[in-house]
Amino acid sequence: MTPALLLLIIAIPLFGAAITTIIRSRAFEGAVLLAVPVIIGSFGIGLLIYHQSVPVIAHSVGGYEDGLAIPFVSDTFTALMLTVTSLAAFVCCLFLITTGEDQYRFVPSLVLMMLTGVYGAFLTGDMFNLFVFIEVMVLPSYALIAVTGTWRRLGVGRMFVIVNLLISTILVIGVGFVYGAAGTVNIAGIAALGHVSPQLSLAIGFVLVAFLAKAGAAPMHGWLIRSYPNTSAGMMALFSALHTKVGLYAVYRVYTAVYGQPAPWAWVLVALVVVTILLSAVSAFGEHRARNVLAFTMSNGVGHILIGVALMTAAALSAGMYYLVHHIITMAGLLLVLGAVEQTYGTGAFKKLSGLARREKLATVLMVLGLFSIIGLPPTSGLWGKVGLVLATANSGRPGAWIILTTIVIGSIIALLALQRMWSNTFWGADMTTYHPDSQQTGRAPATELTAEVRVPLGLLMPGAIMIAVSVFLFFGAQLVIPLTDRAAEGLLNITPYLEAVLGHV
Repeated sequence: MTPALLLLIIAIPLFGAAITTIIRSRAFEGAVLLAVPVIIGSFGIGLLIYHQSVPVIAHSVGGYEDGLAIPFVSDTFTALMLTVTSLAAFVCCLFLITTGEDQYRFVPSLVLMMLTGVYGAFLTGDMFNLFVFIEVMVLPSYALIAVTGTWRRLGVGRMFVIVNLLISTILVIGVGFVYGAAGTVNIAGIAALGHVSPQLSLAIGFVLVAFLAKAGAAPMHGWLIRSYPNTSAGMMALFSALHTKVGLYAVYRVYTAVYGQPAPWAWVLVALVVVTILLSAVSAFGEHRARNVLAFTMSNGVGHILIGVALMTAAALSAGMYYLVHHIITMAGLLLVLGAVEQTYGTGAFKKLSGLARREKLATVLMVLGLFSIIGLPPTSGLWGKVGLVLATANSGRPGAWIILTTIVIGSIIALLALQRMWSNTFWGADMTTYHPDSQQTGRAPATELTAEVRVPLGLLMPGAIMIAVSVFLFFGAQLVIPLTDRAAEGLLNITPYLEAVLGHV
């Protein structure tokens, strides 16, 4: 594969965003919106196959000297993220089309612009351009999070803008400090230095704090918990699959490249893992709306994924990446199934939903499987995710490993109880007698008598069903993904092929 073709991964969604702005046809916009993630996902699969023989490929834009050029780099980790996020983006966009949310002005263009930033962040080998692509991802989100224009969403959008501008400011300051301390912001160039000075370590700390805040790690997760559940279910699923995962990808990429082993302050990451898992699990008890509970569950998953970098062994990194893949798929599936229920019955509040297990059999089965996956029960991908993290932690020999093991167990029990509370409030209980159907005038009509004919349409459940089916498939086909995460972990720890591809030398 010619490395210059990597630029197409950015050019295709960018061109799609431009052309859907010019050609205003719902059918055309929908076709482009679905086609782009399919094309990029195919690129990702092709790269996964190619990296079996060639660990890393890189292209220096403009032909500038290595170390000065803007590098675009792909390895197994990059290819895996391109593939999984493209699958999630395709399914979430399918849900947006099914609910009609794609009809809002410029939604397809904004989503495609956001995908441009996501794919660029996965590919770039330069910290400043990582910041740039994260901004390309975030800027369309300011409009997407409040796309319906309701007062609540406009208020949430304002908070989302302010917090992300603050985080971006910290990130760009950190990147500036990195350049001052290392003389370069090229990730491979920093790794090639062979040592980390106190000044560089402080600068990298600024950068990692910004990434962790964008990922939704505690105690910097409050903005995510408040904003995500107050947009639409389709947008929340899309943000969950893309935004937080770009932050986590950046933590894995930068931390492993710069340090190559646990940093002297690695105990901070261990503490962050413990706080994120336990705080998010306990906080879910205080919510009275299903999507708010899932938002805390999302933050809980971030804590599990960070175990990989906290321990910094090949097994831990591989298990963390597998959990990352599982989390993208499972959270998107749960949010889309719940979104289908909300779209039909007009609410996700505990006090207004009950008895769904008797009324919505398919939705119930999908929710059960999704919740099993979050907790780590068979037959879902979550089982191997939790088992992998437990085994990697137990065998790591790192200080604080026993604390992480205890946290995983206690956090899983607390999360189980919190999710059981959500389940009992929405799927058990008395049958509903009223619901809130769509209204042309107000968006949602007042409480209306619920008849036997009201059911969640099969087409509305299909996007969530696809993701839950993938989670179940990964339970039986985990050996298709684990070798990829093993290879990706090896690539993060053995930086030599990365340096050779980007710099032309070690």
